[in-house]
Amino acid sequence: MSLRLPDFPWDTLAPVAARAREHVDGIVDLSVGTPVDPTPAVVQQALREAADSPGYPTTAGLPELAEACTGWMARRLGVDDVGFLPTIGSKEMVAWLPTGLGVGGSDVVVIPEVAYPTYAVGALVAGAEVVATDDVESVENASMLWLNSPSNPTGSVLSVDRLREIVAWSRRQGIVVVSDECYIELGWEQEPISILDPRVNDGDLTNVLALHSLSKRSSMAGYRFGFVAGDQDVIASLLAVRKHLGMMVPAPIQRAAVAAYNDDAHVVEQRGKYGRRRELLTAALESAGFVIDDSVAGLYLWVTRGEDSWDTARWFAERGILVAPGAFYGDNTHVRVALTATDERVDAAISRLME
Repeated sequence: MSLRLPDFPWDTLAPVAARAREHVDGIVDLSVGTPVDPTPAVVQQALREAADSPGYPTTAGLPELAEACTGWMARRLGVDDVGFLPTIGSKEMVAWLPTGLGVGGSDVVVIPEVAYPTYAVGALVAGAEVVATDDVESVENASMLWLNSPSNPTGSVLSVDRLREIVAWSRRQGIVVVSDECYIELGWEQEPISILDPRVNDGDLTNVLALHSLSKRSSMAGYRFGFVAGDQDVIASLLAVRKHLGMMVPAPIQRAAVAAYNDDAHVVEQRGKYGRRRELLTAALESAGFVIDDSVAGLYLWVTRGEDSWDTARWFAERGILVAPGAFYGDNTHVRVALTATDERVDAAISRLME
């Protein structure tokens, strides 16, 4: 199977990363987007208290977990009466969901034109064809549709009107539409809207799903927790399959997730850290002659100076800064710059950009 999958993007970046590490003051890694700030104390304490966990967890998750996650959706997204299923991080579900929905063979999975690579990989693993386009209505034989708002990598946001159009189209096609919303609490210049919002779907979640994650908003990437929510019938079908496959979130991680979704204060604090880094990096990049496109939400700056993205990545690496080439995502004229570095490393990057 590996022979028909693309090369793992980060493996191809290794020579550029090696050049960046040669900098006398060390590398500033703004490529992957791995959180660097401490996991909130309330989450760490919940994990410690749940360490004695001798029994198997359930695939459906603890009742307290469902209550915490649906409570957050009600507070933050304005969503009630929604199906819920925990996942082992969000990437796992992105990669597995086409298979879980029975997609394969001659089916077509539609993904955004510029997109997180795992949408395509999940479709390929299922044996499906991939069509990358933002003009989803132009695809006549779609079997499943992925959306991503706020976008990784571009930071663009889909409007309520556009989401309504897409949901209406997907219903005419009779297909499931899935929105990856892992960055929804990081709106900067535009407020992201969930596909689960009644303004989008008129309160009807038929064939509508959304993915969420604690990795970025709570600095919990190492915990590997996410969830899928939406159409209760589809969720029930996914649960039935995942039970057979043993796809269970460890009980201590579930307890930590309960603490994270019941506490909004740490999210405000973390958002403030990202906001300050975003402001400083934006000013430095623009002073260095770069243009920042989209980037109205999310955890990245989508940066260009009109050249091949690998050339731009190498320019950054000469200054000890590692960024992700846009070629990873389907756009070879931009690079993705993450906000996930300590304040000291961000300051180092700014100094190097100003030289």
